[in-house]
Amino acid sequence: MDLIPKPDQVLAAAGNVAQTLLYGGLADLRPMPRTLIDEGELREVYHYRPGPVRDEASDPVLLVTPLAAPAICFDLRRDCSLVEHLVTQGRRTYLVEYGQVSFRNRSLGMEHWVDEVLPKAIQAVHEHSGGRPVHLVGWSLGGIFTLLTAADRPDLPIASLTVVGSPVDVRKVPLMAPVRPLLNLTQGRGAITRAYRALGGIPTPLVSWAFTAASAQKVVTKPLAILTHLDDADFLAQLEAVDRFMDNMIAYPGRTFGQLYHRFIKGNALARGRMELGDRTIELGDIEVPVLVFAGNTDGIAPIAAVRAVVPLLTGAEEVAFEIVPGGHLGMLTGRAARGTTWKAIDEWVTRWSGRAQPVAKKAAAKKAGTKKAAARKAPAKKAATKKAAPARKAATPKASPESIGVNPKRRYSSAGSRALNQR
Repeated sequence: MDLIPKPDQVLAAAGNVAQTLLYGGLADLRPMPRTLIDEGELREVYHYRPGPVRDEASDPVLLVTPLAAPAICFDLRRDCSLVEHLVTQGRRTYLVEYGQVSFRNRSLGMEHWVDEVLPKAIQAVHEHSGGRPVHLVGWSLGGIFTLLTAADRPDLPIASLTVVGSPVDVRKVPLMAPVRPLLNLTQGRGAITRAYRALGGIPTPLVSWAFTAASAQKVVTKPLAILTHLDDADFLAQLEAVDRFMDNMIAYPGRTFGQLYHRFIKGNALARGRMELGDRTIELGDIEVPVLVFAGNTDGIAPIAAVRAVVPLLTGAEEVAFEIVPGGHLGMLTGRAARGTTWKAIDEWVTRWSGRAQPVAKKAAAKKAGTKKAAARKAPAKKAATKKAAPARKAATPKASPESIGVNPKRRYSSAGSRALNQR
């Protein structure tokens, strides 16, 4: 709104205020219709009902939510929903969410998501879509889960990975810098450790407070932003939807939070490209499928440098692309600008890697995988077979055009670092 509002701006502002007072808001918060197709402990897999247009050549997309955040991150509001966008494009769209975490889930560690939740969700989507390979799109910790699962289980029918705002090197997160010296003083016996063990995890109010604290500047300037945008119904509707998102945070299970706290925050384990989980070591270099990585240009939780750190670790991926898009941690995924940036890039990526047969190396691995432990351990002979199969996969890769992911100079936002990175 102008400093001296014009008559049409005054009328629009008055209409928005009246709509909010009389009807409770401007945002259309109706969820996209969906059907439950699979469930288990902290696992619910949904299929979104298709729209009038269907892309029969496209493989299914599985949206992977992070812990603590509600699944509405992918379906924030009508006209600003990644789910709605994908369905409208005619894609087979699925989502895995975890439900409410309670005290009885306190003993569940990250193994539950990497060994149980994601593999079973991927298999369920694979079967429900008629045996097609699955494109995974994970936001924040959901992106970390997709990376670990793809590295640990090369036998799964995965077509590609899209990782949105997932900080792999937490030492490059400025928000952590002031407290890092304190974390290393307690040797795992400090107040934080005792607190989450006693509570059985991190309760919802603390999770919501932490997310709010990470966006403290926006919270302080929010009243002024509302006043200066009273005539902008789309802006006000987005604020309403984000407020609803913040009000629906979910607790962390105790053991999982302990692993994240000690291994990621204190130990920065994943920055070295590997992580001990259960009885094996998972290495990101074992990921074979194409990977698209997004960083938000104003993301304080997962800054560009912290996210970009994963790129050189993906040495085995068929292709890696890195994109910098506008927005903070949530905005880069489902902000108003995401409609023409992040979503467009995801569309191009999924289209590019759809319609291919599952690579030969993966089919061989699937036949040999008798148990999860056997699938997790990679024998030298198997690695050699994978390397031999690489030329065949590369030959089948669609040729990148000037408009392809990562090479389009028109899609760079405050950085020259958005580019395609061929790892072979």
